[in-house]
Amino acid sequence: MSNSQYLQYEPYGGGGPAVDLHSAETLAYGVYAAPGAYAYGDTYRPAYEAYGSYEPFGPYEPYVYDPPHPPDPPHPPDTPYPTQPLFPHQAVGPAAVGRAARRRARSAERPESAVRRLLPQALVVVFLAGGTTAFVAEDKAVELTVDGRARTLHTFADDVTELLEEESVAVGAHDSVSPAPGTDLSSGDEVAVHYGRPVRLTLDGQRHQVWTTARTVEGALRQFGVRAEGAYLSTARTRRIGREGLALDVRTERSVTVLADGRARTIRTNVATVGEVVEAAGITLRGEDTTSVEPGSFPRDGQTVTVLRITGTEEVREEEIPYEVRRADDPSLFKGTEVVEQAGQPGLRRLTYSLRTVNGVRQRPRRIGSEIVREPRDRVVKVGTKPLPTSVRGADGLDWQALAACESGGRPDAVDPSGTYGGLYQFDSRTWHSLGGTGRPQDAPAAEQTFRAKKLYVRRGASPWPHCGARLHR
Repeated sequence: MSNSQYLQYEPYGGGGPAVDLHSAETLAYGVYAAPGAYAYGDTYRPAYEAYGSYEPFGPYEPYVYDPPHPPDPPHPPDTPYPTQPLFPHQAVGPAAVGRAARRRARSAERPESAVRRLLPQALVVVFLAGGTTAFVAEDKAVELTVDGRARTLHTFADDVTELLEEESVAVGAHDSVSPAPGTDLSSGDEVAVHYGRPVRLTLDGQRHQVWTTARTVEGALRQFGVRAEGAYLSTARTRRIGREGLALDVRTERSVTVLADGRARTIRTNVATVGEVVEAAGITLRGEDTTSVEPGSFPRDGQTVTVLRITGTEEVREEEIPYEVRRADDPSLFKGTEVVEQAGQPGLRRLTYSLRTVNGVRQRPRRIGSEIVREPRDRVVKVGTKPLPTSVRGADGLDWQALAACESGGRPDAVDPSGTYGGLYQFDSRTWHSLGGTGRPQDAPAAEQTFRAKKLYVRRGASPWPHCGARLHR
């Protein structure tokens, strides 16, 4: 069969001649009619007119109701249109062809009005096209990464701050935003938000409260600038750090030199105490041995630790504890008179000292104990407060000043070269005490010495002063 045979159409129901579609008149887009329908006149009808008289780009015209026509007479056998339409929504027949002709006639009568209707619609289309272009231009494709989770989104935000607000991404003082908030956005930009995490870091014995935006321990160490090679870590490097943070203990590798028994040993270690360093160096401490720094202290990089070999003994010594003197006023005694009521006695203390030799060198004794063997006993002295009389009957009219000048040169504290006699009138101790004096005469006030001399004169006359006694009677 030839191609022309495929293009021939035979009406439904038969009874009509075949139509050659190659020689048929070209129809407008959307118009369908049965072959042979053109015999009834010009049947051009746009597709939108099948449902009314709506015309694009022009004012709306209501559909005009066309009352039904009486049934068409039976068609002769050679009727060129089919008994049923090609598509259900089309009505094909003489009445439909007539209506189409009338509409085309009305359209031909109003060419200027059609142009006037088309012009505003065209302007609206141009305006809408321009707005769409601006709308599309404001839209930006941006990649937003929040704490390692990336997604591509479209946004109309002008800058990074607006983008974060649109996406409800809140950032705090310890969070990182790149590029910085406020930076203008362009399509294709990448915005990254990294949340801060608190870390309670103990680094080589020193405690710190720090923040990091890293999500693993290894990343945090890099961010802090901590050298992790050979270091002790309290947790694995690969451990993830949650938003709540964590506690991390880090001891970096350090070089420490240990001096012991005349040798120096340098080791690299990450242990926590000096004692562990000494042990790691293969050195054993015995007895009182110790180190030059506290064994429990943290070893520092470049530190030198000396092991001290100690031998020692103990020594006990006794020392005297001095007694105290307590004085008590006694109104029955004359002023200047003191009487010892209780003699003082020193106490005794026993002290224990440690005698050590460090690395062969004798050290200064160190007191390690103290014990009181006997308590000291206070000395109690009574002190007279009774006013001292100056008058002695039978001796007041004598020249005591001349006698004193002769005996001592008028000096109350004078003492002879032998140390036996003292005072204004050169009393010996025995005579002084017999007259009621206490202590040494040269220590008593001048008035008391004169009073005691008058009493002595009443008893013995001028005989106690064989060389100067005559001066009393001048």
